[in-house]
Amino acid sequence: MIQQFADWLTYNIFGLIEYSKVADSINFFVYDSIKIIVLLLVITHFMSLMRYYLPIEKLRDFLASHKFFGLDYFSATIFGAITPFCSCSSIPLFIGFVEAGIPLGVTFAFLITSPLVNEVAVVMFLGLLGIKTTIIYVAAGILIGMVGGAILGKLKMEKYVEDYVWKIKMKDTENNNEREKFSWKVAKIISKEAVDTTKKITLYVLVGVGVGALIHGYVPEGFFEKYITKRNPFAVPLAVILAVPLYSNASGVIPIIQSLVAKGIPLGTAMAFMMATVGLSLPEALILKRVMKLKLLLTFFGVVTLGMILIGYIFNWIL
Repeated sequence: MIQQFADWLTYNIFGLIEYSKVADSINFFVYDSIKIIVLLLVITHFMSLMRYYLPIEKLRDFLASHKFFGLDYFSATIFGAITPFCSCSSIPLFIGFVEAGIPLGVTFAFLITSPLVNEVAVVMFLGLLGIKTTIIYVAAGILIGMVGGAILGKLKMEKYVEDYVWKIKMKDTENNNEREKFSWKVAKIISKEAVDTTKKITLYVLVGVGVGALIHGYVPEGFFEKYITKRNPFAVPLAVILAVPLYSNASGVIPIIQSLVAKGIPLGTAMAFMMATVGLSLPEALILKRVMKLKLLLTFFGVVTLGMILIGYIFNWIL
């Protein structure tokens, strides 16, 4: 329905020529903006409801009690893998984790893994690239999540999370024992919190998707295949850097990866490109800027970028 509305608005109301650069950009912007905002509203409502009723403290305690050999980070990455969210729509869950008092490093492990690995990506990988590549990709996504989360946890950067997030946490803690049965009054409280959270980040979503829409419509076809080649020793970091401005989920970029591999681009380079596209998008950075300070945001992107580049080189070497 969202795609039909975007097509109707672009081609019938605006009267733009189908497949033109302007039309592609506007169509992309309308579709993705509506889709992400709807997802944000749904997920923030869910997280508000979960914070109000479910024992988030038990999840926090479970993760805190499973630190042996990094099982807390592994549990967070597995939870990230089974949640079918893109980088932008997984951010409300990230906020909910922080508000619940789950350690920041463990929370980042979830945030890193959630957009990289999900059931849609696994099914498409199996169908397009085979079981071996699928297993390698899932393992790489979980590894980056665990190691990246552990590094960010060791850096002790909680002070760089925006103050309003901690205030929500304190408010939730104060009201923890005052839970009413579900009613219209409770529904209004939950909805207000969810809408307020969505309002705080909607502008960042629109700006980020707008940049992505311009790139989507105006980057020349074949641009990436031209520069990301076997002969270029800097192909892996170049692939990651070029992918960051692009915004897509795993299901949207996997067919591109298939075409890149078919044209002779090394699998590790193609995987690094995909990981950066779905896990280091510019819209994600703009949204995260609303919940964390610049130093933490840059550290997060730096750690994850380095991990993706290393994964690309390692898999190019062993495959």
